[in-house]
Amino acid sequence: METKEITQKEPYLKIIPLGGLGEVGRNMTLLEYKDSILIIDMGFRMPEEGMPGIDYIIPNISYLIKNKKYKNVVGVLFTHGHYDHIGAVPYIMNRIGNPPMYAGPLTKGIILKRQEDVPMQPKLKITEVRDGSKIELGPFKVEFFRQTHTIPDNLGMFIETPAGNIVHTSDFKFDKYPVNEEPSDFAKLTKLGNKGVTLLMSDSTGAEQEGHSLSEREINKNLAEIFKKTKGRIIVATFSSLINRIQQIVTLSEKSGRKVAVVGHSMKTNIWLTKELGLLKAKKGTILKKVSEVNNYKDNEVTIICTGAQGEESAGLMKIVLKEHPTVSIKPGDTMIFSSSVIPGNERAVQALKDDLLRQKAIIYHYGMMDIHAGGHAKQEELKEMMNMMKPKFFMPIHGQYSMLVGNSLLAQECNIPEENVILADNGNIINLQKNKAYIDKKEVPANFVMVDGLGVGDVGEVVLRDRQALAEDGIFVIIAIVNRKTGKVQTSPDIISRGFVYLKESQDLLAETRKKIVLSIEGATGSSKIVNWTYMKDKIRDDIGDFLFKKTERRPMVLPVIIEV
Repeated sequence: METKEITQKEPYLKIIPLGGLGEVGRNMTLLEYKDSILIIDMGFRMPEEGMPGIDYIIPNISYLIKNKKYKNVVGVLFTHGHYDHIGAVPYIMNRIGNPPMYAGPLTKGIILKRQEDVPMQPKLKITEVRDGSKIELGPFKVEFFRQTHTIPDNLGMFIETPAGNIVHTSDFKFDKYPVNEEPSDFAKLTKLGNKGVTLLMSDSTGAEQEGHSLSEREINKNLAEIFKKTKGRIIVATFSSLINRIQQIVTLSEKSGRKVAVVGHSMKTNIWLTKELGLLKAKKGTILKKVSEVNNYKDNEVTIICTGAQGEESAGLMKIVLKEHPTVSIKPGDTMIFSSSVIPGNERAVQALKDDLLRQKAIIYHYGMMDIHAGGHAKQEELKEMMNMMKPKFFMPIHGQYSMLVGNSLLAQECNIPEENVILADNGNIINLQKNKAYIDKKEVPANFVMVDGLGVGDVGEVVLRDRQALAEDGIFVIIAIVNRKTGKVQTSPDIISRGFVYLKESQDLLAETRKKIVLSIEGATGSSKIVNWTYMKDKIRDDIGDFLFKKTERRPMVLPVIIEV
């Protein structure tokens, strides 16, 4: 789609993605019509390699903060309870005036529980919505419809605006035999499509994968086979948000006469929430109150569900494998089921985890061996099926890496949506939508990463990240020198502190040379034996010693001079 300035006087809608395009996660989109803004989702993504110390990356909301545009927000809609769609709530809502929120019951519960984990949070105003719920927010009329995913209460949205009707699919897949929820309502989807869809905003995560996503019925059949032939304990590692898989494990455990123990804070929280809401069904006594109760049963009467399928250091499974869990450790003959795919970037950690399990004589099953995990995203045939039901005039791929967006845009052309009507956008673009026209504006809004580190939001920028990377790669070299203010001479031999660069006790020759170089650098900077500029002196020491250490070691530690004047 061409990038143009909008010139028409007829009403148009601005669609502004602040995250979720060209990446997986950080989903957040603004719909702006005149003086009203509707927000869809508010998620985070995990840090990339090379971002030491960063907890999460969240959307940049400076567009809303500037000129207090957040006062125009009429509501925040949430598709479902995965953190890539709700995880940024504690870091954003209090900065935009805490507008009204709309979410399914489980999504609401997860958002409120997460608020408790982050200090100093305002009380949120969340209205529950369900399949078929209709709300009106300023110029926006919204109807919610259920979509199959890997978590209950996942909702797509049909949004009527003065500039045309928009369908937002949420993350979805078409499964005729899902677990723990009803299948997609194709009659309802067709009916919505017949209302006239100006723009379809569609999930793209599975757009590069041919065929149709695997049905949960197949997953259940394969898991049942494992339960049937396993004589020892079964340990299942999966995502704590994969509620439908947890339901399968609980049901299969009941059929096999097994009790279920839960390891991992987020896993316990989500199981408690879903049981309270009636979204997770378990017989009384199936789920043990304490993990320690597993010792009261035979091995073939026990299932353990835990977090940590991605090899996370602090997750439940890692504590079990490293024998740091107070109650559970791996026994020879334990059957370990990894019921999740490996997130790109985690391959090495997951492999190391599997190796440790095998060394402890565990039996492993993972999705590469048999179908015991299915993703929650539509593949090519399902994506085309959605397009054919919606029959949109314009199409905008969302939720995915750029190659996934491109893949989805090519599918749209296969479904007879003209190439010029496909909007392939980036975060920060402003898409101007009219009933018969769509443009990507030449103007953009800030959409760069905002990083969360502990309680700090946005206070770690590129300069701090570069410093952390330098420290991680080559360490720090601190020089403490006492200098006479009047003479400019070094009073005593400079002290040196090295962290992550060289081991001082084994580098005495290098340190002796370095001290001589420091003295020469300082006294060279004083010129005629008078201190002119202490900042200049520190910069000169940093440059001289940095170059000297590189020549000697071919490493560039962060050199930090500390000058004490006497």
